[in-house]
Amino acid sequence: MRILKYVVLDILKNKIVIVYAIILALFSWSAFSLEDNSTKGLLTVLNIILLTVPLVSVLFATIYVYNSNEFIELLVSHPVKRSVIWKALFLGMSVSMVVSFIIGAGIPLLIFADAGTALMMIVSGSLLSVIFVAVAFLSGILSRDKAKGIGVSIMLWLYFALLFDGLVLFIFFQFADYPIEKPVVLLSALSPIDLCRILILLRMNISAMMGHTGAIFKDIFGSQLGILLSFILLMLWVFVPFYISLIKFKKKDL
Repeated sequence: MRILKYVVLDILKNKIVIVYAIILALFSWSAFSLEDNSTKGLLTVLNIILLTVPLVSVLFATIYVYNSNEFIELLVSHPVKRSVIWKALFLGMSVSMVVSFIIGAGIPLLIFADAGTALMMIVSGSLLSVIFVAVAFLSGILSRDKAKGIGVSIMLWLYFALLFDGLVLFIFFQFADYPIEKPVVLLSALSPIDLCRILILLRMNISAMMGHTGAIFKDIFGSQLGILLSFILLMLWVFVPFYISLIKFKKKDL
């Protein structure tokens, strides 16, 4: 508990985290203030949540893991379980990134958007922050080389944010003559960013603009069971990368 408290306070005082929260706030307030239609403001904030939040989370967390090597070695030399150390670092980083996100983007959303949409976007953004912190911890523990670890983190973000969508569209157009809408929709669930995008767009009822595919999205993810399944998948995106990194950390020779 003391390690967790130290990590949270240390990260929240970090200038990069403070600047991150301020920039999020500036973009979010500007998006709603400059647009007459609140839906346009929500779409602008949605793009920030889906692209900027994962990128900052994965980059900052990866760099923090490498910069904390001496601190981690010091803790390991004490009679503290390695699992406790790694979990405290992960929870501390996750809490800090979520707090920064809520202060920066959450407050404007609660003021300008309806309660349901605001809550969905805040929860999705928070989960994406934690998911990409978990991805960063996995990248950081897989390689001793800092440049390589940061490179892996950026490549993973690039894949989920941009390349995955391109892959799905490629499959969709290549097999356009076949009834593959449902498999393509299910394939989208393999990316946490796409999953959050689907949940938020359905909540905003913009799926109606997506034609037949939008109707399939609504059938699969629009029900209470579909939303529950989506959040279970997102929690797995947190658990699996972190659990693998925890196993690696326990066995790692420091």
